[in-house]
Amino acid sequence: MSNKPSKKKVVVSTTSKDADRSPATARTRNANTSTQRALTFNRETYIWMGIGFALVLVGMALMSGGHMPSADVWEEDIIYSFRRTVLAPIVILSGLVVAVFAIFKK
Repeated sequence: MSNKPSKKKVVVSTTSKDADRSPATARTRNANTSTQRALTFNRETYIWMGIGFALVLVGMALMSGGHMPSADVWEEDIIYSFRRTVLAPIVILSGLVVAVFAIFKK
C-alpha cells in the first residue's frame, strides 16, 4: 500500500440568484449601484459657497469706486479711507472664511 495523499474533489455550487443572472447583467447591476452614491456637495453647501462668493464681491466693490474731484489735487482721505483700507479687506476675508467653511462642512 502506498501512502499517497488522496485527492479531494472540490465542488463549487451556485445559488439560485447567481444561476439566473448572466455575467452581463451582473456587471450592469454593479455599475448602477456605483452611480447611486451620495454627492459630495449638497444644496446647502452650494448656498454657503454662494454667500461666501457674494461677500468677496461686496468687499471688492467696497475697495473700488470713487475718484478724485480734480486730477490736480491728491486727497488722501479718499484713497486711504476706512472703507477701502479696513472694511473691504475684512469683508473679503470673511467671504473666504465662509467659502472654506462651506467646503469643509459635512
